[in-house]
This record gives sequence, structure tokens and C-alpha cells, in this order.
Amino acid sequence: MSNIQKKTDVILIGAGIMSATLGSLLKELVPEWEIKVFEKLENAGEESSNEWNNAGTGHSALCELNYTSEKADGSIDISKAIKVNEQFQLSCQFWSYLVKSNLIRNPQDFIMPLPHMSFVQGEKDVTFLKKRFEALSKNHLFQGMEFSDDPEKLKEWIPLIMEGRTSNEPIAATKIDTGTDVNFGALTRSLFDHLKSKNVEINYKHSVEDIKRTSDRSWEVKVHNIESGNIEYHSAKFVFIGGGGGSLPLLQKTGIPESKHIGGFPVSGLFMVCNNQEVVEQHHAKVYGKAKVGAPPMSVPHLDTRYIDNKKTLLFGPFAGFSPKFLKTGSIFDLIRSVKPSNVLTMLAAGVKEMALTKYLIQQLLLSNEKRMEELREFIPNAKNEDWGIVVAGQRVQVIKDTETGGKGTLQFGTEVVSAADGSIAALLGASPGASTAVHVMLEVLEKCFPQQIKEWEPKIKEMIPSYGVSLVENPELFQEIHSSAAQTLRLSEKELVHS
Repeated sequence: MSNIQKKTDVILIGAGIMSATLGSLLKELVPEWEIKVFEKLENAGEESSNEWNNAGTGHSALCELNYTSEKADGSIDISKAIKVNEQFQLSCQFWSYLVKSNLIRNPQDFIMPLPHMSFVQGEKDVTFLKKRFEALSKNHLFQGMEFSDDPEKLKEWIPLIMEGRTSNEPIAATKIDTGTDVNFGALTRSLFDHLKSKNVEINYKHSVEDIKRTSDRSWEVKVHNIESGNIEYHSAKFVFIGGGGGSLPLLQKTGIPESKHIGGFPVSGLFMVCNNQEVVEQHHAKVYGKAKVGAPPMSVPHLDTRYIDNKKTLLFGPFAGFSPKFLKTGSIFDLIRSVKPSNVLTMLAAGVKEMALTKYLIQQLLLSNEKRMEELREFIPNAKNEDWGIVVAGQRVQVIKDTETGGKGTLQFGTEVVSAADGSIAALLGASPGASTAVHVMLEVLEKCFPQQIKEWEPKIKEMIPSYGVSLVENPELFQEIHSSAAQTLRLSEKELVHS
């Protein structure tokens, strides 16, 4: 076995959307830096970023009801929706910059215009949706949103969902045409093609086994070359761990204080996929419903038009489940191995707190196909068993940590950057809205890890992302300008919509 030792400026672990985004930002900011990527699978974007492993919703809070909560006084809190929407705008600006600079060729390979809709049933939820619509409509980020509780109007919007509906229960929907479907797998692969052309060394079938601090304060990464069996050692002043569910075990190996008292709770998922193209053609939107009482936010049912491999597809889900693996290609011992002396109390506290969630996930896992069809029929009353198959989605690892508000062992639903105090290493943990906010999250990594350079980088960041450091809520003119420019570059404008 040869022990190869090599130095570089930056090491990115995992060839998913996060490493792709961070690598692309760094190559624009400091082209001379040497970057190496290590990925244990054969290609980029094969795990959480893969188009079959996520919902592909350009999450901009246009349709996701869990981003708007009802306060005790009955009013609607839209602050999270605004935050998520602004974060997605950053992604769109960066993608536009890449397309304009010919660093990515065809935007339609990865992003398509698609109406985003929310759909509810029952008087209580209809009232909630109307209040949500009124609150969001006042904000220019959500302009163009429509509301209807008229069955005839809904038949125009969502014929497949309305056909064969017999219940007299009140129903309502909101619709906004500026939504998108994003193929994050295709985007990740495009970004890695671009990085390769910029002399970034991308090593597939290379599994990172260990990360240690060296005497000169850089990080040494022990890498197993799966094909040759060789062990290699690579060191860098900065390391980013972007390995999806696999990030937590690697973060723990660094031994940094920030890695203590953090655990991970794995959640698996299934989608139903329609294999009858006639049915697929009858639906053109992403339609999000409301999670059932007691169900976690990641289980919001939605019926999605998707564009995968240049073909229109229809998916329904997700059905959550429990698997102890941290990655689809992971090991059943991942969860057990992640329990360390430094997080055992955090994990135990979460176990006690989240009994109901665990029970829910196991019940979901045991659902028969008929039960899943019943849930689908709440969306498509006339759905036929033979038209639908099952696809296993990606593994998500929700962060568990001790928080001031939630106490010990609190489950976090979101994306989180954990970095060393000196900024030399950072890891990305968590799940949704994940990929959609990759640019925002990677800018956060740059701010945390390169505080000295960020000032001098700012002009270039603003060239790539014009609204960087500016609130789009407080600047309606800037929002209009950025939004229409991005829509044009990414071919999402109304004129394009007609032909799609």
C-alpha cells in the first residue's frame, strides 16, 4: 500500500450540490487556489442531490404551508417564508451569472418554469389558506399569487385533482406561476463539468476515512482509493465536509469542540411515480398539501410535475420511513456509530422526546401499497393502482442538538453549517430546504470561514449575486430588476412559459 501525501489549498468532501456550489464560488473569487474533491461514488450528484432523491422544488415558500404558521391571535407569521424566498433568489442570481458567463450552457437542462400551488380541504384549512394568501399577497416577493375556493376555477387549475371529487367539503388552492422545478442532479453535474474545466481535481471512488489536525494547523484527510485499494493522505488549510448524511461522522472525527453535543436522526422516504404518460400530461404544477396532525414537516404530501431526463414525470409523496443508514449507500450501523460520549445524552434526550415521530416513521414504513394509494386518492380521486410505481428517495439526516428554546436533544428541521472557531473546517448538516438555498448556505460558509478575505471579495460576490447583503423585502425595485433578469437568463419568463 502506498502512502501518497499531497498538499492543496482546499479540500471538498462529497460531490453534491453544496460542494459544487462552494467550489464554483471559490473558483470565481480566487481562481489560483487549488481545489480537490473526494467522492466515494462513481459520479457527481448521486446521493441527496440526485433528481430522484429529492422533490426538485425550487423552494421559494410559494407553496410550502409549513413555512407560514398561524400565531395564537390567528394572524399568519410569514417571516420564514420571506427568508426562504430571499435565499432562493440568491441561487437564481448565481445560476444566471453562470449561464451569462457561459460557465453553464443550457439552463433548461436543470430549471423549468412551473406553477407552485397549495391545496387544502376542510373549512379550517380553507380559512387558514385564505389568511395566508392575504398576508403573502401584500409582499412583492409573492406578487401574482391567486386564491380560489371555486370548484370550477380549480378544475381549470388542477383538472387531475378535481376529477371524480365527490365530497362536499370546502376546498381551496393558491397558485403562482413564477415557481420552478429544479433538477439538482443535472445542475450538480453541470457545475462539476465546469469545475473540471477549471482544473479542479475531482476524485471519484475515493472514500474519506479520517480527518486530523496536523502540527502546522492544516487538516490531513485520509482517503481510501476504492479502485486501487491505496491509502492516500491529502492536507489543506481549508476543508469543507459536504457529504449529505455522511457529514456528521466525518465532522465527529475532526474532534473540534463544535462537533460535540450534535447528533443525527435519519429519515428515509419513498415517492410514488406515475408510469402512465396520459395521466402525467393532465397535471402541470407542484401542488403542496398540509401535513396530517402529528406528522413531521418533512412529510407534507405533494403532487409534483417534474422534468427528469428531458421527460415530464409525475411524482407523489413523500412517504417517510426509518432506516438507520445516513446515506442511501450507507451502512445500517451509521446511527449506532454516530453515538459518542460527547453526544450520548443529547441523543437519549431526543429519543425520549421523539418517540411519537419514531412511531410515525415506522408506521409509514409499514404502509401497504393500498394504504399509499388511499393517500394518493386524497389528491387524485381516480388514481389507478396500475398507473403508479414506487421510487426510493434519498436519506435525510435531521440535526439533533441542545438548544436554548428546545432544551436537550432538540430535533432541527433545516440546514445547518457547523464550523471550527478558526474557520479552517466546516460541515453542512441537515435537510430541507437544502439544495434550493445552496448559494445562501455557501455564502454563509465563506463569511464564517474567510472573515479576512470576505471584504475584498465583496465586489466580485456582488457581480455574481447583485442582491448580496441587501434585503429584497426592503428594495422592491431591486427585486423586480433581479427577478425579471434571472427569469430571462434562465428562460423562466412568461413568454417562455407558453411554449413549455
